[in-house]
Amino acid sequence: MIRLFNDELSAVATKLRQSTVKVKTSATAVGSGVIWQADGLIITNAHVATSNRATVELWDGRVFEAVRSHFDPQQDLAALKINATDLNIASIGDSDKLRLGELVLAVGNPMADSGAVTIGIVHTNHPQTVMADLQLYPGNSGGPLADCLGRVVGINTMIVNNLAVAIPSNIVNRFLRGSQRLQLGVTLQPVVLGRRTLGLLVLSILPGSVAKTVGLQIGDVLVGVSGRAFTQPEDLAKYLHQIGNSIPLQFLRNGRQLIVYITRQTAVEAT
Repeated sequence: MIRLFNDELSAVATKLRQSTVKVKTSATAVGSGVIWQADGLIITNAHVATSNRATVELWDGRVFEAVRSHFDPQQDLAALKINATDLNIASIGDSDKLRLGELVLAVGNPMADSGAVTIGIVHTNHPQTVMADLQLYPGNSGGPLADCLGRVVGINTMIVNNLAVAIPSNIVNRFLRGSQRLQLGVTLQPVVLGRRTLGLLVLSILPGSVAKTVGLQIGDVLVGVSGRAFTQPEDLAKYLHQIGNSIPLQFLRNGRQLIVYITRQTAVEAT
């Protein structure tokens, strides 16, 4: 029985490795991606695809130049397009159906390795985030999180409080459909500020973005909205989605807590 389970799990891992790619934006920067569509569309993290062009290496060793077609640093998602055929397309699952305690696998290219596989269980499943107790390392970013049947249910992106954080597959599909929502235009990295408080460190700001318009700077740490502290990486997107006439965004700069006000009009002026 155990041997049969191991054989099936090994087959699932092999299939996932075949739909996972290596993404390079420089000689040293290496991340991962997932072959999402048969037309050569690959999903990865925004912090992996930092430029408009990248090099993509497939599981079989083929190398292609890729062009970035979609980019959302706030959700940490990007899509790359390559001109290729005979691709091993990932099987995409429904992240909303993922259950707590369910076995999941992560595939990526950590520490210059190729197609490394780790296993864990689902710890938390929110509409905006999946968290699992599996190991991720530099190079895993942008790779698939899959259920035990090999269906991709998320894109691995970071570690928070020793738990792997993935962007749910349903969020990725909405990202590809271009759903309209307010975006700050920033790349963020979660940082722990207290036992239950999460800060979002601003790593980069897009020119002409909402963040640039309201005066945010690289190095600022976003801490909350309207007095509600961030406790999950998805809190910022949730609060911006609920935006009314105006929301006060609280952040830390040089040890001082400051506030900027974001409105729909701000977003219009920044576009």
